[in-house]
Amino acid sequence: MKVAVVGKGGVGKTTVAGTLARLVGRDGKNVLAVDADPNFNLWSVIGIDRERAEQIVPLLNDDRLVEDRTRRKIVKVLGEYFELNPRVEDIADRFAIDGPDNVRLLVAGTVAMGDSGCMCPSAALLKALIHHLTLQEDEAFIMDMDAGIENLGRGTTRGMDTLLVVVEPGRRSLETLGRIKRLAEDIGTETVYAVANRVDGESDREAIESYAETLGVDVLCYIPRDATLKTADLMGLAPLDMADQGPAIKEIRRLHGRLSEILG
Repeated sequence: MKVAVVGKGGVGKTTVAGTLARLVGRDGKNVLAVDADPNFNLWSVIGIDRERAEQIVPLLNDDRLVEDRTRRKIVKVLGEYFELNPRVEDIADRFAIDGPDNVRLLVAGTVAMGDSGCMCPSAALLKALIHHLTLQEDEAFIMDMDAGIENLGRGTTRGMDTLLVVVEPGRRSLETLGRIKRLAEDIGTETVYAVANRVDGESDREAIESYAETLGVDVLCYIPRDATLKTADLMGLAPLDMADQGPAIKEIRRLHGRLSEILG
């Protein structure tokens, strides 16, 4: 199972990705969760404490590592040479930290400051990591992507089994679903599903379902607006630890079940 969670900014990708990772881990799979969002906070949804999270050095912000693995003078882009297929086989073992429910977290990170140069070497390193992973039956890989569609333009999600596009009621969010679907087809990822979030009632459900149907995209679950998720965030708790039986978590469990049926 290699799943990337994508969508417009602010739609709840991280909540879905982190909670799903733990549910998959509770099934007995060893889960590698990758936070590829520049505003990385997947740790909080997984349930890793803040003190440990503050010690994380994002993978792509480790300049020496990126330099060592990608500066091999193979391809020249914007005046710089870098390796298209850098060595990554030891990355997860060296840099991932343990979380609950058989989940390990790897924080990818991003460019740390303005005018710091081309993202090409860092993007190449992340892409190579995804492509390198050959999962056993008891393993899963779940990635929380950065907002929007640029990650697909860079081809970062190439090699994933499935894209889960988190959408909420609203035209801009649904239009992003359409753009992601088209870009996914361009890079050869044919399995794209929608996850509806913050659904208020039947009219929201029908609007999302109708739009997704025009794109040929199945909606795997409809997560209701749930105040306990906001409370969990304010208290610094993982949603699964705060509201294990709440309506939102119940629907994410349904998502987990659907994915297990589809992907095994």
